[in-house]
Order: sequence, then C-alpha cells, then structure tokens
Amino acid sequence: MTLSDDAALAKELSLAAGRLLLDVRADFGPVDPQDKVRRKELKDAGDAASQDFLAEQLLRARPEDAVLSEEAKDSHERDGANRVWIIDPLDGTSEFSQGRSDWAVQISLWERGAPGSGFTAAAFSLPAQEAVYVTGAPVVAHVEPLAQRPLRVVVSRSRPPENFVARMDEIAARLAADGVTDHGVEFVYVGSAGAKVGEILAGRVDAYVNEGGFWEWDAAAPLAVAVDHGMLGCHLDGRTITFNKRPPWVDDIVIARPEVFDYVRS
Repeated sequence: MTLSDDAALAKELSLAAGRLLLDVRADFGPVDPQDKVRRKELKDAGDAASQDFLAEQLLRARPEDAVLSEEAKDSHERDGANRVWIIDPLDGTSEFSQGRSDWAVQISLWERGAPGSGFTAAAFSLPAQEAVYVTGAPVVAHVEPLAQRPLRVVVSRSRPPENFVARMDEIAARLAADGVTDHGVEFVYVGSAGAKVGEILAGRVDAYVNEGGFWEWDAAAPLAVAVDHGMLGCHLDGRTITFNKRPPWVDDIVIARPEVFDYVRS
C-alpha cells in the first residue's frame, strides 16, 4: 500500500527514534533492575535523545505544524493550530530501563475538523520487538478462535482496571451464555500503551482496558492506528475520545476487536 506523506513520515520517525533508543540502551550498558539511580539515568537519557531527535525532524519536515510532546514544554501554539503532532518519544520508560521489549515510540497527527478522534496519520514502533504499526497499512494477524481459549485483556501491571476486575465473573458468564467461550477472561500484563495495542494487532490479545486515565500522548498513536486497523476504541461509556485539549488528559479508554467490544466496555 502507498502511505500518505504524513503517515510515511510518522513511520520513518518512529523507526529512526527507535533505533536511536536501542543504541542509547546498548551504549549505557547493563543496569541492575534494582538500581533505581542508574535506571533513572537511562530513562532520562532515552527521553532526551528521542525528544531532541523528533523535535528536530518535525521542525524540519513540518515547520508550520504544532507539536504536543510528553518531553517538551506545552505551548499555546497548538490551541488554534489546524495540525498538531502528538508524540511520546519513549512510552514505557520503566520497561526501557529494565531491558524489556514492551516500550514504544508513538507519533500521531491530529487535524482540526477530522472525523472521529481527529487523527489523519499515526505510527508507533516497538523497537525491541522489531515491529511497527502505521495508519494506511493494516496488518493481518492470525487469531486463535475465541471458543478455544479465554478472552484475553491486556492491562497495566501497576494499575489494573479495578471495575473491570470486579465484573470479570459477570463477563465470563455472558461469554458462556452467548456461546462465545467457556474459558472465561484472562489478563495479560504489558507495559507501554503502544505495546498493549501491538498485542491486539498481532492477534495475541483481544482488548485493552484502562480505567485510570493517562495523557494524550500515551493514547493518541495507539488509538489512531488501532481504529485504522479495524478495532473499536472509545471511552468506557462509549463517548468518542477527543484530543488537543487542555489539560491533555484522557480519562479512560477501551480498544478491542469488534466481536468482543460489547463485553469489555462498561
């Protein structure tokens, strides 16, 4: 498929920043997972290197566009802008500093007046997994039949969705009553939001639920790419998630395969 210029740029930059981050981690050397000081130094080094690279490249390639980034001071330039790049130079710093693979580089383009959540291009890379997902290039993944396994929901280790946990028996009963699966519901624990959505797009899980909220840069590219790939995504109550707000906060999110969407959202 031929990507749009903006999607191609998002893909190129997410891959390039990912390679840079892998080099930063390799050059830094081994880090004891219990060494909080060294881990913070590695986190800071990765955040800074990726932010500096992406800021320079976006300024060069799209000088008229505004940018909202986790690692840069917010600017009021985005308030009236028609095009805003929402980026997370390193989503999953904890995982990155532990030598894990479930971290991401996330880049999305929000345009004023665009339908849905407003994204017209997005990409996120999982550099340590050698994977990248981009709007305009949907992937086809093998998905094991749900009747043969549990419904798998990917969640955060540190903040599992408490309301969803409380509803698990009810959800399992509905799945069984509807003849979907008798194997119940299973949690899969993954770090970065991009890595979580990557699990859905790779066919390894069925849904992602976050009840605690997070910043727009955490959600933007994963949501945009997931919806472009045929998944459903919104607030838990069904509302469309809006972006380029003040503050840039997303209260909650559910992203799921269409066939299980109604079971996992509230």
